[in-house]
Amino acid sequence: MKVALFGAGRIGKVHAASIRMDPRSELVAVTDVMTDAAEALAKEYNIAARSAEAILADDSIDAILIASSTNTHADLIDAGVKADKAIFCEKPIDLSLDRALGVRKIAADHDKPMMMGFNRRFDPNFAALKAALDAGDVGKGELLSVTSYDPAPPPVSYIKVSGGLYRDMMIHDFDMCAFLFGMPRTVMAHGSCLVDPEIGEAGDVDTAVVVLTYDDGRIATIRNSRRAPYGYDQRVEVLGAKGTIEAQNEIENTVIATTEAGRISAKPVYFFLERYMRAYAVEWSAFVDACVDGKAVPATIQDGVNALALAEAANRSLAEGRPVTVTPEMTGA
Repeated sequence: MKVALFGAGRIGKVHAASIRMDPRSELVAVTDVMTDAAEALAKEYNIAARSAEAILADDSIDAILIASSTNTHADLIDAGVKADKAIFCEKPIDLSLDRALGVRKIAADHDKPMMMGFNRRFDPNFAALKAALDAGDVGKGELLSVTSYDPAPPPVSYIKVSGGLYRDMMIHDFDMCAFLFGMPRTVMAHGSCLVDPEIGEAGDVDTAVVVLTYDDGRIATIRNSRRAPYGYDQRVEVLGAKGTIEAQNEIENTVIATTEAGRISAKPVYFFLERYMRAYAVEWSAFVDACVDGKAVPATIQDGVNALALAEAANRSLAEGRPVTVTPEMTGA
């Protein structure tokens, strides 16, 4: 399967490595508005740096992987559909829910695999938790807690174009809640700026808690912070009728020193590249499974719409100081 990569930045490089790791896929071209970045990646992989138009017009290219800036995602999905390509797109579909709903309609008529990049679904720890929950190991889930703390905030220049914490950072956690518990009925968001006052001046929050409630009474909570000096904190816990199940952090090493002063172990790995490289590889192989073997994609365009709808609800909730109901109109369901 021949693949072209849109985007040669940090996440594009991660995906390029994943494409190369699967023997069924071959990276043949890359494009980026930053031509120097595209040419550097092309040289590293001995492939061609081409224009987006040339890639889309090339019938020998079976699939495109969209890892460019968020404002290009929806347009590239549209173009990929018109070019009859299989499409893998990083989250989010767009910063606009209306635009994402439009993409959902386009996707409905496309006969090639289309998959959203929610890599955390493919993390071995979270996948094992999901399997155990589905198997009933702790009974029916009743409380879900998702923790996601970054080690340090991104530059304010990034914050200004990111769409805000709920669309940019917490969207992964919204998807994790939907993955484990399904779609909630209401969203109640709390947020403040405790880490960097410039983030607040840019109109965003850097510290947030969201509570999701479900029709059957289940509750999920999400905690986000742009600052955790000890590393990348990524944990999930479910309380069920028969017990709890949790996925803990991956740490720098497994050495534990026990002395009269106590027990000392390593910190969590520092950031998402260290934490989720395996997940990215498994995620890409799942997309190749869909393209080559006809399996269903495990993270759909609808999943992308759902996560964005929850982010939209969170933004409304924060602005209005009340719970927001997730309506069928918001998800297109």
